Amino acid sequence: MSLPHAVERMTLDAFIDWEHHQAERHVFFQGEVFAMTGARQAHVQVSLNVASGLKQHLRGSPCRTFISDMKLRIDAQDTVFYPDVMVSCDARDRTLTHHIESPLLVLEVLSASTERFDRGHKFQVCRTLPSLREYVLVDIPLRRTEVYRRNPQGVWELHEFAGDQAVVLASVELQLPAALLYEDVDEGPQAGEEAGVAPA
Repeated sequence: MSLPHAVERMTLDAFIDWEHHQAERHVFFQGEVFAMTGARQAHVQVSLNVASGLKQHLRGSPCRTFISDMKLRIDAQDTVFYPDVMVSCDARDRTLTHHIESPLLVLEVLSASTERFDRGHKFQVCRTLPSLREYVLVDIPLRRTEVYRRNPQGVWELHEFAGDQAVVLASVELQLPAALLYEDVDEGPQAGEEAGVAPA
């Protein structure tokens, strides 16, 4: 989703209080607030497909699937994001109302306006979370999914899945078929993709 411009600078706690009264969603990144705009149709559809597959797979487990209306709060990095899809299996997150803090999996659907941020600062911040096991990036036009997975030694390793390959999400023991991932999504880039400048 596009983050077109910084709104103002504030503290994290002030941002949380302020955003409760806003009609729109915002990203908070180390003192700066960025307004979010809507995503293109293909972006929303892939996010929904992933979230639906995860929710069905995790039904009956202690894990919960969240979509892009749920905040991810990272106090140690002075940051709040709205990832496209998250999974948390941490009981502490179930006691929170407007955000979670200990996701097992974070997934972002890439767009032209946010790809640099998703690959750079966002991943850098998210991988500081002790709970996080996988950080996933879906590239719709290329039909490619990059799964960054933390190994038992704490090192992040890249696993790529392309074309008709099922995407393996080891953190939740799920193989997501490509047909499900891209269900109801037209081929190639989408017309009218959102424009904007993400935080650098």
